[in-house]
Amino acid sequence: MLRRTLLLLAGAMALVSNPALAQDAEAAISSADTAWLLASTALVLLMTPALAFFYGGLVRAKNALNTMMMSFVALGVSGVIWAVAGYSLAFGEGGAFIGDFSMAFLNGVGLEPNGTIPHLLFMAFQGTFFIITAALISGAVVERMRFGPYVFFIALWGLLVYSPICHWVWGGGWIADLGALDFAGGAVVHVNAAAGAVVAALLLGTRRDYGRLALLPHHVPFVLLGAGLLWFGWFGFNGGSALAADGIAVLAFVNTLLAPAATLVVWNLVDFMRTGKATAVGAATAIVVGLVAITPAAGFVSPMSAIALGAFAALPSYFVIQWRARTRLDDSLDVFAAHGVGGITGALLTGVLADSVWNGGADGLFFGNAAQLGIQALSIVAVFAYSAAMTFVILKAIGLVMDLRADKKAESIGLDVLNHGEEAYSDGEGALLLLDEEINGDGYSNGIPVIASPPVEELESV
Repeated sequence: MLRRTLLLLAGAMALVSNPALAQDAEAAISSADTAWLLASTALVLLMTPALAFFYGGLVRAKNALNTMMMSFVALGVSGVIWAVAGYSLAFGEGGAFIGDFSMAFLNGVGLEPNGTIPHLLFMAFQGTFFIITAALISGAVVERMRFGPYVFFIALWGLLVYSPICHWVWGGGWIADLGALDFAGGAVVHVNAAAGAVVAALLLGTRRDYGRLALLPHHVPFVLLGAGLLWFGWFGFNGGSALAADGIAVLAFVNTLLAPAATLVVWNLVDFMRTGKATAVGAATAIVVGLVAITPAAGFVSPMSAIALGAFAALPSYFVIQWRARTRLDDSLDVFAAHGVGGITGALLTGVLADSVWNGGADGLFFGNAAQLGIQALSIVAVFAYSAAMTFVILKAIGLVMDLRADKKAESIGLDVLNHGEEAYSDGEGALLLLDEEINGDGYSNGIPVIASPPVEELESV
């Protein structure tokens, strides 16, 4: 016992007398932090399939699989690109604008500490953000963008848009140097994706039936399921962004509970006062708006401020959705209203409500630091402008070598069968399934003769 005590004392004296040893001890990996980030990474990854259900339920049945696949394909394409080059461009040293290729192909990314978690785990956690941000844009182009060009688009967009912006804010770039607050991705994820979505929607134009037919959600329970799973995953999205199992993680976790709850209450009240009904799609949208709005503020504001932020965020997004429906902007699933307006609102209110009593460092306008609001506004403008401009360039470049948009016939039939050879349901619009004779040109499907489908003109007249 005495010998053990003496050894412990000797070790403590060595740490005090040798700063290098003390630094090594501080940099040691924490089992608790690692466990929390492992769970958080899995939770954020779940959000992409959740988004697929949310988006998939909002479209017509003939495009349900195609819409869901636009999210699922990001799990593969964006996941690989992040490991190959995206992570290095986002978090490599580089300069003020972008990182470098020093960690390309995960060079030097191993089990060494990054803070109190393994470097490899930090890379994986950030990769789940990269994946879902690309998938978010699909909500503006569903039911009309060809699948191949879409895959090329999200690949290029991730490297040329997401990675630089991530570096600006989280990788030591120029927005980080300004002191902008973005706890879990209000600008990096939501404003960024919304800017790309608006440009993509404008370039592709409206859907064939937009403004002529009621383009109703085909499966509202899917929408509710997706919203519920998104909320579940968002606890990892925000809580995990503390990068530790500590008090800030608890604060972000609780704020992620409270803010969407407040948004849901206000949204339902406004919906009821305006229409006399509280719709399920409205409730699901409210949850997402509240989650988006609290994202930049989650670790910077008090729980009561989170409730106020969530309640206020319902109003601009709600009325922008009403306005958008009367325009020719076919942002099909309201990516801009939910993620753009919600993200902008949350980022600005972070500059108002941030409180150093809770976060240990940053104050907003209400707590004596008016400059923070200006910094937040500048970061939003910069992110939106860069994302919009680069999205335009990328889509125009892809459009030079392949058609971005499905033709009218394909839109009429639905993109599920033509792009994936499958359909979500075997009844209803499943009457349009047997089209392989048009695809193969020989009247056979895998060697089996098929019955010709009626001409599209006849189907449209029914």
